[in-house]
Amino acid sequence: MTIIILIVFLLILTLFFIRLISPREIDDVNPQIQCTNELMTKADILWIILYLNEKPISENKEWCNYILSLNKTLGLHGVNHEYHEFKIDRDQEYLNKSIKIFEECFGFKPKIFKAPQLKISENNKQLIKNNNMELRGVLNQIFHRVYHCNDSGRFSNRFIDIF
Repeated sequence: MTIIILIVFLLILTLFFIRLISPREIDDVNPQIQCTNELMTKADILWIILYLNEKPISENKEWCNYILSLNKTLGLHGVNHEYHEFKIDRDQEYLNKSIKIFEECFGFKPKIFKAPQLKISENNKQLIKNNNMELRGVLNQIFHRVYHCNDSGRFSNRFIDIF
């Protein structure tokens, strides 16, 4: 029994150190969601929501330029960020629309993708890969500190900071 407890402790400690040195990320970045400067500067990867309340991010050039000025890695985090948005099979046209908005805002195509709530169908996984984007999922969430702009994740941003 002592060996099992020791192994579990070592695994937790290892996970803690992996998360400590891995890049920090912020989910749900959008001009309509309040995100503190402190949070934005501590993160390495920003996961961008393209549409919120039927407004594309590309309409807010000042915000796009601000995000670019942070010099962070930017990833596509769904389109509308609806619950299980990519659990429903999407077509190339749906993805092309989102890539175009991302490109209009930032001047380049996204290279990484993370589905909202990490829910994605097998067909959508293939769609993402066919568009030369790396898919990030559950393991990414486990091995990285992932904050949320509106502090609405499974764990609070304060807890994420500690562990």
